[in-house]
Amino acid sequence: MKEVAVEKAVGTVLAHDLTQIIPGQYKGPKFKKGHVITESDIPLLLSMGKKHLFVLEKDDTDVHENDAAQRIASKAAGSGIKLTPPSEGKIELIADTDGLFKIDKDRLYQLVAQDEIMLASIHDNIVVRKGEKLAGTRIIPLFVAEEIMQKAETILAGGPIFEIVPLKQMKVGIVTTGSEVYSGLIEDAFGPVLVKKFSALGSEVKQQLFADDDEEMIADCIRQLVDAGMDIIGITGGMSVDPDDRTPSGIRRAGGDVVSYGAPVLPGAMFMLSYIGDVPVVGLPGCVMYSRTSIFDLIGPRLLAGERVSKADINQLAVGGLCLNCETCTYPVCGFGKA
Repeated sequence: MKEVAVEKAVGTVLAHDLTQIIPGQYKGPKFKKGHVITESDIPLLLSMGKKHLFVLEKDDTDVHENDAAQRIASKAAGSGIKLTPPSEGKIELIADTDGLFKIDKDRLYQLVAQDEIMLASIHDNIVVRKGEKLAGTRIIPLFVAEEIMQKAETILAGGPIFEIVPLKQMKVGIVTTGSEVYSGLIEDAFGPVLVKKFSALGSEVKQQLFADDDEEMIADCIRQLVDAGMDIIGITGGMSVDPDDRTPSGIRRAGGDVVSYGAPVLPGAMFMLSYIGDVPVVGLPGCVMYSRTSIFDLIGPRLLAGERVSKADINQLAVGGLCLNCETCTYPVCGFGKA
């Protein structure tokens, strides 16, 4: 940046906004930073009391902040995401549909490791709604070298960094276990909770079966739901280590290929994830029924998006896996489930 006389500023680039004041009529920006001074601007600048300007000497190959942000954002944004117009060098990425927000973190870290490139986002693996802000990008200086932009675009050539995966409308089956419910001694309270939770994510509970604390009976109910064409099956009750809790063994007897029994999440430590073919069969601990936010909210949307969740995915929940049980729950605007 350098200071030049207004008469000698033609062709240079303003390094800051210039405000015009007309008493009783107007006060606001007349020239924005980045504006290239023209011959016709000189009389107006002089009338504004500007004899000297702070300007940048722009190399012909340098890229203006608005253009740089557009090039980055247009390649970083994938399906379900729209862009705002550039404003003061910044572009925001906005959800254009509901769904599960996904980030290619490795390439995001590579991108922001480049000099003078900034791209910030919310956390991934959360359900977002149309119109929500997801990310924002800009360059740090007013202009950036074309060489830096080309390096950034090489990273972005691998495909979008951000995308929204729509949640599938799945048919849900529930197996409610426990002798107290099966015998009618108490009324089932878990099923209605799951109906509400799945409905909020766009899926519907189609069938609910009841089983005693008997692993063969539990397994038979699971097989019935698989044969009935359920897309996902939730098993409630009997997930602890008590001797009469038979749900985990019932899931295994039904043919469940267990990914994980246990999760580094509170509430949700006794969670089980398994698959029978492509059908997720999940053992849901009691906390899912009485906790406002739990392991269900971290894993459920990913399963409904069609993602095949792995043991490593579950292990990565350890950092951020402790819910603080805030008096007023603000999830997902909090650290729960986010590394």
